[in-house]
Amino acid sequence: MKKSVKIEKDNLNIKKSKSIFHNLFVLEMANNHLGSVKRGLKIIKDHGQIAKFNNIRAAIKLQFRDVDNFIHKSYKKLDERYIKKVQRTKLSKTEFKKLVNAIKAVGCIPMATPFDEKSVDLCQEFKFPIIKIASSDSNDWTLIEKIASTRKPVILSTGGTSEGNIDEVVEFFNGKKIDLAINHCVSLYPSEDHELALNETAYLIRRYPDNVVGFSSHEYNDWSSSVQITYAKGARTWERHVDIDYEGIPVSKYCSLPNQVDQWFKAFKKAVEMCGPIALERRIISKKETEYLDKLVRGVYSKKNLNAGYVFNKNSLKKDFYLAVPLQKGQLSSREILNGGKLISKIKVNKPLMIGDIDGPYSENKSLKDIILKRGQKI
Repeated sequence: MKKSVKIEKDNLNIKKSKSIFHNLFVLEMANNHLGSVKRGLKIIKDHGQIAKFNNIRAAIKLQFRDVDNFIHKSYKKLDERYIKKVQRTKLSKTEFKKLVNAIKAVGCIPMATPFDEKSVDLCQEFKFPIIKIASSDSNDWTLIEKIASTRKPVILSTGGTSEGNIDEVVEFFNGKKIDLAINHCVSLYPSEDHELALNETAYLIRRYPDNVVGFSSHEYNDWSSSVQITYAKGARTWERHVDIDYEGIPVSKYCSLPNQVDQWFKAFKKAVEMCGPIALERRIISKKETEYLDKLVRGVYSKKNLNAGYVFNKNSLKKDFYLAVPLQKGQLSSREILNGGKLISKIKVNKPLMIGDIDGPYSENKSLKDIILKRGQKI
């Protein structure tokens, strides 16, 4: 890799690692408060404790709608699940303020998905540091432009969204120099494992290298695998719907309870441990690993008695020496090519060829000599 390209990639990854989105977990309460501040506060408390216990950067996300105007006045009584739920779970600004204060109190970041322009103003009033654009609004330019006017960092979900639409939104926010994270999302609630298309994460990273990419998760069979797979592919922010088992109210399959979120966080931590740092160049090999491999390397042994003054060359090596384990401390190995060096002392048949037996580059170079003297087994 050319040095300038490497420096550019290094700088980009440093920038992403300092992003507000980096390793951010968004806990989507949505309307699971069911219009009850009491229930909302318990969701915040229970999930906030899990985030704190796991030392996770977490946001707890609300959904804002100007309900009175969001639903057409002629259809407020329409027997449609979404319309009924929006009205049934309505909270006032004062009630939302209580939830926002509680989110801050548990050490989480408050944020929201606004579904209309007036709700964007409410995000501003509450001084939310991040605003979310739902998949359903990824092509709603009236709302998108209103959100952009705040200049707040934005997370975009891309469920059911075409490549062209994503391109337009990314170009729009990047052009305005507004931080944008792009979440791979499958808008199926819940999602089956075979519907997750986790390779889309890598596709988004390749297509939008200047943006943090994440995964908005709705699967219900396994909370651990998807976060580990997407982390390994380069995702750096995640979102799940959360709820609590409380007062006998059924929990949707795509929502995670506190104990399941705990599993989710622990799976993430394990992925971080197993993947290690961002690999932009060859890793530094540990002493522990080198010492282990040295035990498997063959040492050079003499096939016959040889006198001082013997000159090494490639042809004589095969005729007069053989390779075998164990490799002894100070012994030359199969890694060293002996060509032109001389024996300075007599060596007997089946004895190891030691660094002190030769006059050549390996005995003259102090750093190489030290490596050979320290490696291998003491016999």
